[in-house]
Amino acid sequence: MDIKQIFKNNELWIKDKLSMDKDFFKNLSKDQRPEILYIGCSDSRVTAEELMGVSPGEAFVHRNVANMVSNIDLNVQTVLNYAVNQLEVKHVVVCGHYGCGGIKAAMESKDLGILNPWLRNIRDVYRIHKSTLDKIDSEEERYKKLVELNVQEQCINLIKTACVQQASKSRDIKVHGWVFDMSTGELIDLKINFEEILKGIMEIYHLD
Repeated sequence: MDIKQIFKNNELWIKDKLSMDKDFFKNLSKDQRPEILYIGCSDSRVTAEELMGVSPGEAFVHRNVANMVSNIDLNVQTVLNYAVNQLEVKHVVVCGHYGCGGIKAAMESKDLGILNPWLRNIRDVYRIHKSTLDKIDSEEERYKKLVELNVQEQCINLIKTACVQQASKSRDIKVHGWVFDMSTGELIDLKINFEEILKGIMEIYHLD
């Protein structure tokens, strides 16, 4: 990649935006008011705004390896707190994707150095759902199922947080689990039944 080309691309992008709306950057520089917090994977092939078809300012975005919502990751927790308490987003989305390198790495018995503690969170998801995953003969289908289950568990991690619980009491906020299929371009709503999944155990995580 020619780095200089990026700046040329930027100049063309500015001209393109101004040709359609002379006040585009004036409006863009105003306070942001996104309604969605999108937590996705850092994979270079999965661009949040493009796959959702939204414009700048319409989504607050956080990305990391394998779209994790770790309880001890100050980065994602800070983004979440700011989006929920300050921006007052109405929707919090965890979006995974089939073909995720982080998920695949977690399924392999390899020492990956500094990645080990991060991938251990995904291996914990496998441990929790081992009986379901071990019934799947196809490695590819098992891999895809782990992608979906990882999204589910990260959504549950969101629901455990104080800011999401507090916001759900004071206003309408919803948590969503999605998967992006790169082979088709389709964005899939997993339609996770959180009430059913958390039935009988939410009292453990409930915060007054």
